[in-house]
Amino acid sequence: MLTEQIKFRPRWWLRNPHVQTIYASKLAKRPKTDTQHERLELADGDFLDLHWSKKTSGPIICLFHGLAGCIDSAYARGAITALEAAGYRPVFMHHRGCSGVPNRLAISYHSGHTSDIAHMISIAKERFPNERVGAVGYSLGANALLKYLGETGDASGLDLAVAVCPPLVLATCATTINTGFAKVYQRYLLKLMHAQYAAKQAAYPNLELPDLPKDLNTFWKFDDAVTAPIHGYENVHDYYERCSARPFVPQIKTPTHVLYALNDPFFSPDVLPTANELPQQVQLHTPEFGGHVGFIEQAAPADYTHWLDRQLVNWFNQHK
Repeated sequence: MLTEQIKFRPRWWLRNPHVQTIYASKLAKRPKTDTQHERLELADGDFLDLHWSKKTSGPIICLFHGLAGCIDSAYARGAITALEAAGYRPVFMHHRGCSGVPNRLAISYHSGHTSDIAHMISIAKERFPNERVGAVGYSLGANALLKYLGETGDASGLDLAVAVCPPLVLATCATTINTGFAKVYQRYLLKLMHAQYAAKQAAYPNLELPDLPKDLNTFWKFDDAVTAPIHGYENVHDYYERCSARPFVPQIKTPTHVLYALNDPFFSPDVLPTANELPQQVQLHTPEFGGHVGFIEQAAPADYTHWLDRQLVNWFNQHK
Protein backbone atom coordinates (compact mmCIF):
# COMPACT_ATOMS: atom_id res chain seq x y z
CA MET A 1 0.00 0.00 0.00
CA LEU A 2 1.16 3.57 -0.57
CA THR A 3 1.85 5.28 2.73
CA GLU A 4 2.15 8.80 4.04
CA GLN A 5 5.61 9.91 3.03
CA ILE A 6 8.30 9.91 5.68
CA LYS A 7 10.06 13.22 6.18
CA PHE A 8 13.62 13.48 4.91
CA ARG A 9 14.88 17.05 4.65
CA PRO A 10 18.57 17.35 3.81
CA ARG A 11 20.54 20.58 3.91
CA TRP A 12 20.18 22.50 0.65
CA TRP A 13 23.61 21.51 -0.63
CA LEU A 14 22.77 17.81 -0.14
CA ARG A 15 19.68 17.85 -2.33
CA ASN A 16 21.64 17.08 -5.48
CA PRO A 17 21.38 13.32 -6.16
CA HIS A 18 25.06 12.92 -7.03
CA VAL A 19 26.22 14.81 -3.96
CA GLN A 20 23.97 12.59 -1.82
CA THR A 21 25.22 9.39 -3.41
CA ILE A 22 28.93 10.21 -3.38
CA TYR A 23 28.94 11.92 0.00
CA ALA A 24 27.16 9.00 1.67
CA SER A 25 29.50 6.44 0.11
CA LYS A 26 32.85 8.20 0.39
CA LEU A 27 32.71 11.12 2.82
CA ALA A 28 30.03 10.56 5.48
CA LYS A 29 31.64 9.46 8.72
CA ARG A 30 30.54 6.13 10.09
CA PRO A 31 32.46 4.20 12.76
CA LYS A 32 34.31 0.97 12.14
CA THR A 33 32.53 -2.12 13.43
CA ASP A 34 33.74 -4.89 15.70
CA THR A 35 32.13 -8.14 14.57
CA GLN A 36 32.74 -11.88 14.74
CA HIS A 37 33.70 -13.40 11.38
CA GLU A 38 32.37 -16.82 10.36
CA ARG A 39 33.07 -18.75 7.19
CA LEU A 40 29.89 -20.71 6.56
CA GLU A 41 30.49 -23.79 4.41
CA LEU A 42 27.73 -24.57 1.93
CA ALA A 43 26.39 -27.88 0.66
CA ASP A 44 27.43 -27.06 -2.93
CA GLY A 45 31.10 -26.76 -1.90
CA ASP A 46 31.17 -22.99 -1.75
CA PHE A 47 31.12 -20.68 1.28
CA LEU A 48 29.66 -17.48 2.66
CA ASP A 49 31.61 -15.04 4.81
CA LEU A 50 29.42 -13.70 7.61
CA HIS A 51 30.02 -11.03 10.24
CA TRP A 52 27.97 -11.45 13.40
CA SER A 53 27.37 -8.87 16.08
CA LYS A 54 29.16 -9.70 19.32
CA LYS A 55 26.06 -8.83 21.30
CA THR A 56 24.61 -11.80 23.18
CA SER A 57 20.95 -10.82 23.16
CA GLY A 58 18.41 -9.09 20.97
CA PRO A 59 16.53 -9.74 17.70
CA ILE A 60 18.60 -10.79 14.68
CA ILE A 61 18.79 -8.46 11.65
CA CYS A 62 20.30 -9.93 8.46
CA LEU A 63 22.02 -7.39 6.21
CA PHE A 64 22.40 -7.96 2.45
CA HIS A 65 24.68 -5.55 0.60
CA GLY A 66 24.60 -4.04 -2.87
CA LEU A 67 26.70 -4.66 -5.96
CA ALA A 68 30.39 -5.10 -5.04
CA GLY A 69 29.66 -4.02 -1.44
CA CYS A 70 31.26 -5.44 1.70
CA ILE A 71 31.40 -5.13 5.49
CA ASP A 72 33.39 -1.90 5.10
CA SER A 73 30.73 -0.20 2.97
CA ALA A 74 29.60 2.98 4.70
CA TYR A 75 25.94 1.94 4.84
CA ALA A 76 26.91 -1.39 6.42
CA ARG A 77 28.97 0.25 9.16
CA GLY A 78 26.21 2.74 9.84
CA ALA A 79 23.46 0.13 10.06
CA ILE A 80 25.45 -2.23 12.27
CA THR A 81 26.38 0.56 14.69
CA ALA A 82 22.86 1.98 14.92
CA LEU A 83 21.13 -1.41 15.23
CA GLU A 84 23.49 -2.61 17.94
CA ALA A 85 22.99 0.60 19.92
CA ALA A 86 19.23 0.01 19.73
CA GLY A 87 19.48 -3.53 21.12
CA TYR A 88 19.52 -5.57 17.90
CA ARG A 89 22.06 -8.17 16.74
CA PRO A 90 22.92 -7.57 13.08
CA VAL A 91 24.60 -10.19 10.93
CA PHE A 92 26.17 -9.09 7.66
CA MET A 93 26.30 -11.60 4.81
CA HIS A 94 28.85 -11.14 2.06
CA HIS A 95 27.52 -12.29 -1.27
CA ARG A 96 29.78 -14.92 -2.82
CA GLY A 97 33.12 -13.46 -3.86
CA CYS A 98 32.62 -10.08 -2.16
CA SER A 99 34.52 -10.60 1.09
CA GLY A 100 37.95 -10.11 -0.49
CA VAL A 101 38.35 -13.86 -1.08
CA PRO A 102 37.16 -15.35 -4.41
CA ASN A 103 34.45 -17.94 -3.99
CA ARG A 104 35.16 -21.45 -5.23
CA LEU A 105 32.46 -22.00 -7.83
CA ALA A 106 31.88 -20.43 -11.23
CA ILE A 107 28.60 -18.96 -9.99
CA SER A 108 28.77 -15.98 -7.66
CA TYR A 109 25.77 -13.71 -7.00
CA HIS A 110 23.38 -11.53 -8.94
CA SER A 111 20.26 -9.39 -8.56
CA GLY A 112 17.94 -12.37 -8.34
CA HIS A 113 20.09 -14.83 -6.39
CA THR A 114 17.87 -15.72 -3.43
CA SER A 115 19.08 -19.13 -2.28
CA ASP A 116 21.88 -17.67 -0.14
CA ILE A 117 19.46 -15.18 1.40
CA ALA A 118 17.14 -18.06 2.24
CA HIS A 119 20.01 -20.01 3.78
CA MET A 120 21.17 -17.05 5.86
CA ILE A 121 17.67 -16.55 7.25
CA SER A 122 17.30 -20.25 8.01
CA ILE A 123 20.64 -20.24 9.86
CA ALA A 124 19.56 -17.26 11.96
CA LYS A 125 16.26 -18.90 12.88
CA GLU A 126 17.88 -22.26 13.60
CA ARG A 127 20.52 -20.78 15.91
CA PHE A 128 18.21 -18.31 17.64
CA PRO A 129 14.76 -19.96 17.65
CA ASN A 130 13.41 -17.66 20.34
CA GLU A 131 14.42 -14.40 18.67
CA ARG A 132 12.64 -12.32 16.07
CA VAL A 133 14.45 -12.14 12.73
CA GLY A 134 14.42 -9.22 10.32
CA ALA A 135 16.37 -8.25 7.21
CA VAL A 136 17.65 -5.20 5.36
CA GLY A 137 18.75 -5.21 1.73
CA TYR A 138 20.57 -2.45 -0.11
CA SER A 139 20.34 -1.85 -3.88
CA LEU A 140 21.09 -5.23 -5.54
CA GLY A 141 20.61 -6.88 -2.14
CA ALA A 142 17.27 -5.09 -1.78
CA ASN A 143 16.08 -6.39 -5.15
CA ALA A 144 17.09 -9.94 -4.23
CA LEU A 145 15.43 -9.61 -0.82
CA LEU A 146 12.13 -8.45 -2.33
CA LYS A 147 12.26 -11.26 -4.87
CA TYR A 148 12.84 -13.74 -2.02
CA LEU A 149 9.90 -12.31 -0.09
CA GLY A 150 7.63 -12.69 -3.11
CA GLU A 151 8.83 -16.22 -3.79
CA THR A 152 8.24 -17.39 -0.22
CA GLY A 153 5.01 -15.54 0.62
CA ASP A 154 4.02 -16.13 4.24
CA ALA A 155 6.90 -18.60 4.71
CA SER A 156 9.73 -16.03 4.49
CA GLY A 157 10.82 -16.60 8.08
CA LEU A 158 11.09 -12.85 8.64
CA ASP A 159 9.15 -10.61 10.97
CA LEU A 160 10.06 -7.44 9.06
CA ALA A 161 12.05 -6.53 5.95
CA VAL A 162 13.44 -3.26 4.64
CA ALA A 163 14.53 -2.72 1.03
CA VAL A 164 16.68 0.36 0.44
CA CYS A 165 16.90 1.60 -3.17
CA PRO A 166 16.02 -1.66 -4.97
CA PRO A 167 16.47 -1.67 -8.79
CA LEU A 168 13.05 -3.41 -9.23
CA VAL A 169 13.18 -3.38 -13.07
CA LEU A 170 16.70 -4.35 -14.08
CA ALA A 171 16.48 -3.48 -17.76
CA THR A 172 15.32 0.06 -17.00
CA CYS A 173 18.03 0.50 -14.40
CA ALA A 174 20.79 -0.81 -16.68
CA THR A 175 19.71 1.75 -19.27
CA THR A 176 19.39 4.65 -16.80
CA ILE A 177 22.87 4.13 -15.33
CA ASN A 178 24.29 4.27 -18.86
CA THR A 179 23.21 7.88 -19.36
CA GLY A 180 24.71 11.22 -18.37
CA PHE A 181 26.72 11.52 -15.16
CA ALA A 182 25.40 8.12 -14.01
CA LYS A 183 27.97 6.55 -16.33
CA VAL A 184 30.55 7.45 -13.68
CA TYR A 185 28.88 5.02 -11.25
CA GLN A 186 28.60 2.36 -13.93
CA ARG A 187 32.29 2.67 -14.76
CA TYR A 188 33.27 2.49 -11.09
CA LEU A 189 31.11 -0.57 -10.36
CA LEU A 190 32.19 -2.39 -13.51
CA LYS A 191 35.81 -1.83 -12.54
CA LEU A 192 35.15 -3.54 -9.20
CA MET A 193 33.29 -6.39 -10.91
CA HIS A 194 36.12 -6.90 -13.41
CA ALA A 195 38.61 -7.02 -10.54
CA GLN A 196 36.57 -9.61 -8.64
CA TYR A 197 36.23 -11.70 -11.77
CA ALA A 198 39.96 -11.51 -12.53
CA ALA A 199 40.76 -12.51 -8.94
CA LYS A 200 38.59 -15.61 -9.29
CA GLN A 201 40.22 -16.55 -12.60
CA ALA A 202 43.64 -16.27 -10.97
CA ALA A 203 42.63 -18.21 -7.86
CA TYR A 204 40.84 -21.02 -9.72
CA PRO A 205 42.36 -21.40 -13.20
CA ASN A 206 40.56 -24.72 -13.73
CA LEU A 207 37.09 -23.18 -13.44
CA GLU A 208 35.22 -22.90 -16.72
CA LEU A 209 34.74 -19.16 -16.82
CA PRO A 210 34.05 -17.14 -19.96
CA ASP A 211 36.77 -14.74 -21.02
CA LEU A 212 36.04 -11.06 -20.56
CA PRO A 213 35.91 -9.11 -23.82
CA LYS A 214 37.58 -5.72 -23.55
CA ASP A 215 34.45 -3.79 -24.48
CA LEU A 216 32.29 -4.82 -21.48
CA ASN A 217 31.72 -1.19 -20.56
CA THR A 218 28.00 -1.34 -19.75
CA PHE A 219 25.91 -3.51 -17.47
CA TRP A 220 23.99 -4.69 -20.53
CA LYS A 221 27.20 -6.07 -22.05
CA PHE A 222 28.67 -7.46 -18.83
CA ASP A 223 25.49 -9.21 -17.79
CA ASP A 224 25.02 -10.66 -21.27
CA ALA A 225 28.58 -11.98 -21.50
CA VAL A 226 29.13 -13.03 -17.88
CA THR A 227 26.26 -12.87 -15.40
CA ALA A 228 23.58 -14.51 -17.55
CA PRO A 229 25.53 -17.52 -18.93
CA ILE A 230 27.31 -18.32 -15.66
CA HIS A 231 24.03 -18.43 -13.76
CA GLY A 232 22.00 -20.35 -16.31
CA TYR A 233 20.07 -17.59 -18.06
CA GLU A 234 19.61 -17.59 -21.81
CA ASN A 235 20.86 -14.03 -22.22
CA VAL A 236 20.76 -10.63 -20.55
CA HIS A 237 17.08 -10.13 -21.45
CA ASP A 238 16.15 -13.44 -19.84
CA TYR A 239 18.19 -12.56 -16.74
CA TYR A 240 16.72 -9.08 -16.36
CA GLU A 241 13.16 -10.28 -16.90
CA ARG A 242 13.33 -13.20 -14.47
CA CYS A 243 15.30 -11.44 -11.74
CA SER A 244 13.60 -8.06 -11.54
CA ALA A 245 11.83 -7.82 -8.18
CA ARG A 246 8.82 -5.75 -9.22
CA PRO A 247 6.73 -8.73 -10.49
CA PHE A 248 7.28 -10.45 -7.12
CA VAL A 249 6.10 -7.54 -4.97
CA PRO A 250 2.36 -8.39 -5.16
CA GLN A 251 3.07 -11.80 -3.58
CA ILE A 252 4.85 -10.41 -0.50
CA LYS A 253 3.21 -11.37 2.81
CA THR A 254 5.93 -10.16 5.19
CA PRO A 255 5.63 -6.61 6.61
CA THR A 256 8.04 -4.69 4.39
CA HIS A 257 9.24 -1.13 3.97
CA VAL A 258 10.61 -0.05 0.58
CA LEU A 259 12.63 3.18 0.53
CA TYR A 260 13.33 4.86 -2.79
CA ALA A 261 14.47 8.44 -3.43
CA LEU A 262 12.75 9.97 -6.42
CA ASN A 263 16.07 11.53 -7.46
CA ASP A 264 18.03 8.26 -7.30
CA PRO A 265 20.58 8.62 -10.15
CA PHE A 266 20.82 4.84 -10.63
CA PHE A 267 17.17 4.36 -11.49
CA SER A 268 14.09 5.99 -12.92
CA PRO A 269 10.82 6.38 -10.96
CA ASP A 270 9.29 4.34 -13.77
CA VAL A 271 10.50 1.21 -11.94
CA LEU A 272 8.20 1.84 -8.97
CA PRO A 273 5.17 -0.42 -8.53
CA THR A 274 1.73 1.14 -8.79
CA ALA A 275 -0.71 1.24 -5.90
CA ASN A 276 -2.52 -1.78 -7.39
CA GLU A 277 0.70 -3.80 -7.26
CA LEU A 278 1.38 -3.12 -3.59
CA PRO A 279 -0.07 -5.65 -1.12
CA GLN A 280 -1.26 -4.53 2.28
CA GLN A 281 1.99 -5.65 3.90
CA VAL A 282 4.26 -3.46 1.75
CA GLN A 283 4.79 0.22 2.52
CA LEU A 284 6.48 2.27 -0.20
CA HIS A 285 8.30 5.43 0.85
CA THR A 286 9.45 7.82 -1.89
CA PRO A 287 11.03 11.01 -0.50
CA GLU A 288 12.00 13.61 -3.07
CA PHE A 289 15.69 13.59 -2.15
CA GLY A 290 18.18 10.97 -1.02
CA GLY A 291 20.17 9.83 -4.05
CA HIS A 292 21.25 6.19 -4.17
CA VAL A 293 21.61 4.73 -0.65
CA GLY A 294 22.32 8.25 0.53
CA PHE A 295 19.79 9.96 2.80
CA ILE A 296 22.38 12.17 4.47
CA GLU A 297 20.90 15.17 6.30
CA GLN A 298 24.07 17.10 7.03
CA ALA A 299 27.82 16.93 7.43
CA ALA A 300 28.34 15.30 10.79
CA PRO A 301 30.97 14.09 13.29
CA ALA A 302 31.91 10.45 13.61
CA ASP A 303 29.51 9.82 16.50
CA TYR A 304 26.49 11.14 14.60
CA THR A 305 23.77 8.67 13.59
CA HIS A 306 22.67 9.36 10.02
CA TRP A 307 19.03 9.59 8.95
CA LEU A 308 18.93 6.27 7.09
CA ASP A 309 20.38 4.38 10.06
CA ARG A 310 17.92 6.03 12.46
CA GLN A 311 15.03 5.23 10.14
CA LEU A 312 15.98 1.54 10.07
CA VAL A 313 15.90 1.46 13.86
CA ASN A 314 12.54 3.27 13.89
CA TRP A 315 10.97 0.74 11.57
CA PHE A 316 12.22 -2.25 13.52
CA ASN A 317 11.16 -0.67 16.81
CA GLN A 318 7.66 -0.20 15.42
CA HIS A 319 7.38 -3.94 14.77
CA LYS A 320 8.58 -5.25 18.11
